[in-house]
Amino acid sequence: MDPFLTLLNSFSSSLSDAELDSLKFLCRKEISKRRLESVRSGRDLFGILLEQQLIASDKVSFLEELFKNIKREDLVSQLKQFEEEGEVNAPDDQPDAHEKPIEVICDNVGKEWKMLMRKLDISEVKLERIVAANPYNLREQFHQSLREWQKWKGREAKVADLIKALRGCNMNLVADKVEK
Repeated sequence: MDPFLTLLNSFSSSLSDAELDSLKFLCRKEISKRRLESVRSGRDLFGILLEQQLIASDKVSFLEELFKNIKREDLVSQLKQFEEEGEVNAPDDQPDAHEKPIEVICDNVGKEWKMLMRKLDISEVKLERIVAANPYNLREQFHQSLREWQKWKGREAKVADLIKALRGCNMNLVADKVEK
């Protein structure tokens, strides 16, 4: 499987609707209005950018600028990592789709998110890097740290581990919501 397409697919799934709208707006000079109207996902947009040869595995500067403009430094850093290493984590390293209670946890854990991430054994260095990449967005910091934990654990990232960590931090109400 093409590592660049895998990376683009990963980017697509992490974009909010508002971020996709911003990307579409930023691409108005390069893509016709009619084509932009048909774009419903990041995959659609990236497909058009690939077709028009605005991006390629060895040509990511346009994409990097787009991500900088929508303040997604986490995606910029993933793109830079791809440039340096020439690959991304294999899909086998990703947790199963049914084991992604991230939204429930993000919706219910507030300022104490770092305590939870420490309980999950995420290093201080990783936490600080994530905070630096998203300096004014607490929810995004927490969301990216949970995704970092999933990447680090791969298939070993289990909902049971999240529930155990939540209970270990006395976040029993959130743990109950995740169990549902």
